[in-house]
Amino acid sequence: MLLRHTPTEITERTALTINPAKTCQPIGAMYAALGIHGCLPHSHGSQGCCAYHRSALTRHYKEPVSASTSSFTEGASVFGGQANMLQAINNIFTVYNPEVIAIHTTCLSETIGDDLPQIKKKAVAEGKVPEGRYLISASTPSYAGSHVTGFSNMVKAMAGMAEPTGKKNGKVNIIPGWVEPADMEEIKRITGMIGVKTILFPDTSGVLNGPLSGEYKMFPDGGTTVAELKSTGDSKGTLALGEWCSADAARELDKQHKVPCSVLDMPFGLMATDRFIDALRTIAGVSIPDVIVNERGQLVDMISDMHQYLYGKKVALVGDPDQLIAMTEFLVSMDMKPIHIVTGTPGKKFEKRIKELTKEMGREVNVKAKGDMFLLHQWIKNEPVDLIIGNTYCKYIARDEDIPYVRWGFPILDRQGHQYFPTVGYKGGLRLLEKILGVLLDRKDRDDSESKFELVL
Repeated sequence: MLLRHTPTEITERTALTINPAKTCQPIGAMYAALGIHGCLPHSHGSQGCCAYHRSALTRHYKEPVSASTSSFTEGASVFGGQANMLQAINNIFTVYNPEVIAIHTTCLSETIGDDLPQIKKKAVAEGKVPEGRYLISASTPSYAGSHVTGFSNMVKAMAGMAEPTGKKNGKVNIIPGWVEPADMEEIKRITGMIGVKTILFPDTSGVLNGPLSGEYKMFPDGGTTVAELKSTGDSKGTLALGEWCSADAARELDKQHKVPCSVLDMPFGLMATDRFIDALRTIAGVSIPDVIVNERGQLVDMISDMHQYLYGKKVALVGDPDQLIAMTEFLVSMDMKPIHIVTGTPGKKFEKRIKELTKEMGREVNVKAKGDMFLLHQWIKNEPVDLIIGNTYCKYIARDEDIPYVRWGFPILDRQGHQYFPTVGYKGGLRLLEKILGVLLDRKDRDDSESKFELVL
């Protein structure tokens, strides 16, 4: 109801965010950490922060998310949380015995200046870390960046676990970025069909989309193993899918262990998937099998068949930079017009890239990094669109403005399936296209006159 009072007059806001198009860094760090087998994420801050971050992930993935916390009270908030963390590390290894504790900070611990590397060294020196167990950490203050930044920082910490032996393992590292567990499964399916041996990290498949077996496991079977993370320094190359989520970790492996890296767009849609497949072919020196070519052909066929319903449709997008870049390219390739694009993650490079992708549309595009959904709503009020694509919070704008809407991105709180059905690759492109066509044709059916209400397209 309140969104209906969003004004059409846009004023520049530098110190006020309304309905942010992001969430905080620790949520991204926690999600990344869950992609390590036998890992327990640890929140170095107050109990309430950890509860919120776990809740946000649980509501999206519909799976229980385990994480521990340093449980700051007034004393730790004033004098520092070192004693809390040392006790926590001892308790965690004694009670839960994870293979890895992945520590991330919160606003509170960052503000008081806790030194994570120093605390980790002290924990090791005092014998609180058992043999064959590991601590990794990332600085993730909520008052800077976004959940995307936190994800990237934790994945970079994973890259720090590399221990090259000097003998190449013949594998390719793939850093998938923040995608769904089903997307990580799809990436592994594609690389398997092509015949490329890979180390995918992080890997939340089997962790946040596992089966209901009737047996509780503190640490699910999925995730990238410690042995695989150590072996990343011996790989013959790294493909980082997404500049914002994955590039820092890939460049760290290159810098520290001379593992050459390539940074690609996330493989959403036709052309981004083409580049991913070609990169795999090149780095592994293999031919692309017919089954992959056929999957591509199916996507091209569906685009061709349904082009009349996509042509010229105006779209508003909100989400994370890596996902939005690939989605924008996909929409433009189908002659759709993404005209309003917002991400809550900072970075002028994002705005430049979007403008490059849309320059052939023949019109200016509204694009904003470190923007919010209030601004997106204002843009829509000034120039209506035919479709909104974004997370669950878009539903309010979609209802108030009576616009078809596709749920995509993070978080999706009011629907199921995103953790089970991929949207990357050619098969994922078919699913994305089916979802887009579904809502557009539902609207066509709703609004058509009796004479145009067709049974067959």
